[in-house]
Amino acid sequence: MHPIVASIRRWFREPVFLLALAAGLVAFAVQSGEVGSADTQHRLQSAHAMWTAEPPVFPNEYPEFGVHGRGGNLQSWYGMGQSLLMLPADVIGTFLEKLPVFAAYNGNDPGVRDIVVSYSINILVTVLTALVCFRFLTQLTFATRQAVAGVLALLLLTTHLHYTQNMMENNYIFLLTLTGFSYQYEWLSTGSRRALLIGCGALGLNLLTRLTTGLDLLAGALFIVLVLWFQGMRGRALWLRCRSYMAIAFPVYLSFGLIDRVYQYYRFGSLFNTYVSVVARETLKRNPTWPSSYPFETPFHIGFLGALFTPEKSIFLFDPLLILMILLAATAWKRFSPAVKAYTLTGFLLLLAYIGFYARYTVWSGDFAWGDRYVSTAVEVAALLAVPLLLRDRTHRSSAVWMVGWALIAISAVIQVASLAFWLPLEIYQMETLGHPKFVIGLRLENIAAFAAGKMDAWGLNNHAMTEDPWDYIHITSWNFLPFQLQRAGFAPAWVVKLAFAVWAASLMALAAVLWRIRAVLTRRA
Repeated sequence: MHPIVASIRRWFREPVFLLALAAGLVAFAVQSGEVGSADTQHRLQSAHAMWTAEPPVFPNEYPEFGVHGRGGNLQSWYGMGQSLLMLPADVIGTFLEKLPVFAAYNGNDPGVRDIVVSYSINILVTVLTALVCFRFLTQLTFATRQAVAGVLALLLLTTHLHYTQNMMENNYIFLLTLTGFSYQYEWLSTGSRRALLIGCGALGLNLLTRLTTGLDLLAGALFIVLVLWFQGMRGRALWLRCRSYMAIAFPVYLSFGLIDRVYQYYRFGSLFNTYVSVVARETLKRNPTWPSSYPFETPFHIGFLGALFTPEKSIFLFDPLLILMILLAATAWKRFSPAVKAYTLTGFLLLLAYIGFYARYTVWSGDFAWGDRYVSTAVEVAALLAVPLLLRDRTHRSSAVWMVGWALIAISAVIQVASLAFWLPLEIYQMETLGHPKFVIGLRLENIAAFAAGKMDAWGLNNHAMTEDPWDYIHITSWNFLPFQLQRAGFAPAWVVKLAFAVWAASLMALAAVLWRIRAVLTRRA
């Protein structure tokens, strides 16, 4: 047998390779060709401004977006993290967009540059997330079968799937946070300084994306302390391990903090404020009657309870695996290993910290987003072990817990697939006329049924009044996958649309084949 053929056959017997391949196919199949939100589009423009003469914010976007910085120049109010991530893809996409073959199409939606950026970045982040997640689950001593199930549950049964299609910062933050946890735990287990540097570097890099990820940084440290605590370490021995941790972690975090401060000074001329204070000052100047506490004027109980229980944003509705994790923690805590106990407690404390931090924020709900995007990453962290734990202790599991677990898995699958069907602002536009509160997931299922039956008018979908932007109207009146978007927009040649459908269908069949192969390999190993 030829060595290359033998190597390929060997790869297709390795669960890790198959898992990475499945993750890449999932990310490929769900893309719409758009970056998914205005926020990400603004961050992409910031990336574009890093290497071209274009500004990070165009004058016509103000005051809806942007704030005046040094020299009166309009600046974006986001961190640089996601912009740096998109920068290489932006360069390549811009070059491809200017090729003669796209001359007749350039300027239409979905744009060539957006397609290149969304596909390349989302596939990269999803594959890396699958690999890191598998690594971490096996570090927690889950068997290969359970770890594979945990990765697939993350990718397909949580809001991670939605944010694979709609490229906000969430999945990138999750990747860096879980990388930090994994490599810092490796340091705890092996004493590897290199592993601790990588883990701290990942968590530090998060600071450049969103400053509130300082909570993730603290959670990483808490996870280490709790593992040691649950292992029975106390007193001087515990202090010495913590001191060794801080000796490496603190300089790394300080370095990334300084980078963020330099970027802040470059834009706004100050090392000690944040863009939030700059935005607040400028906004209140335009709106002097607004509360002086803007943008933290929301009563705490509204934001805190809203994230938990409102039908439009409840974390339990959009991520039912969180309910399963709470159920398993309540019924099987004594059987958890020290590391699993530490991670579970850390995950839920991180989630409560995020909910509490954003509770008073003016748009605590994340505004134009599927679910509460500010806390969804922490929800995924907290719910990560739900499926692996359900499978691992099956013999100790009561039939009621087992059945409830599988019911929640099935419900999660329906919700996450439904989240991909249409562009995320659809229900938000509808609620402008239907009113609040509204059970968004139920409305999405109604919209899917109406659209499939050709009865969009029954749900107000076919209504230009929902949006002032013609492209928004086109976008929300089509299935949110690239071939359908190309067909609906009507700018791409017919042969391009047919090719896009063929490739998309092939990717779905390939994904099904890889998932079947994963099942066969794991069954054979078992």
